[in-house]
Amino acid sequence: QDVKLNAANTSLRSKFRTAIKNVQKAVLTGDKSKATELYKSAQSVIDSIADKGLFHKNKAARHKSRLSAKLKALSA
Repeated sequence: QDVKLNAANTSLRSKFRTAIKNVQKAVLTGDKSKATELYKSAQSVIDSIADKGLFHKNKAARHKSRLSAKLKALSA
């Protein structure tokens, strides 16, 4: 059971990191529409991980906040 849970958690953590990196890359390239689209999908990934208890809710909120701030700065 531990091995199964560890594998599942590792997979989810990887998915989380990838989602965040994708948004950050889109912001760096200056592609606002793509960044917004990726942010929406990243939000669901971040929320699902927080709901599962893999990360604390505050950590999830912090990441979403930072990403949205970057998006906002891109449009300004």
